[in-house]
Amino acid sequence: MKANTKTKTSGKNGSKGSGSALNELFVEELKDIFDAEKQLVKALPKMAKAATSDKLQGAFTEHLEQTKGHVQRLEKVFQSLDMPARGKHCMAMEGLVSEGKEIMEDDLDDTVRDAALIGAAQKVEHYEIASYGTLIAHARHLGHDEAIELLQETLDEEKQTDENLTELAESEVNVEAEAEGEDEAEEDEEGEEDEDAGEE
Repeated sequence: MKANTKTKTSGKNGSKGSGSALNELFVEELKDIFDAEKQLVKALPKMAKAATSDKLQGAFTEHLEQTKGHVQRLEKVFQSLDMPARGKHCMAMEGLVSEGKEIMEDDLDDTVRDAALIGAAQKVEHYEIASYGTLIAHARHLGHDEAIELLQETLDEEKQTDENLTELAESEVNVEAEAEGEDEAEEDEEGEEDEDAGEE
């Protein structure tokens, strides 16, 4: 059996394992999330435009600016590894963005659409939280100290955005969506009663 002759080497800032299989995986994951963030920069303005709640529009607009900052941080991570900032098409984010687009195109009541948009946005956040958490774990093992600090900043912001969306959904959007559904149900019942009376 042929022995694996690949040896670990030190990278920038004294990092270890820059030639290892784990480091190659780390770089691929980095390219993936870099593309994901750039896709999100394009999608968020459309989501903000589709939202009817002022607070939700504000949340999407605020997160757009954060996401632009995430892209810049990732560029710094690439720089810390002495690598060009290049993305690899993220199929997962493409699917999540496509789901959000379907919600925007569906014939939904305004408040229901807002609730659905929050759900779609939180799926994105959960994907990003998992991605950044994995990147940090790998970076810690590889000794990429500068990358850890930059990635942790973004992870903290992603978690806060997810919490903010949950609070907005529970305190306002979901409540209004439920109330709108009840109003429609009452109108349907009244309409059926009028039809019955007319037949009599």
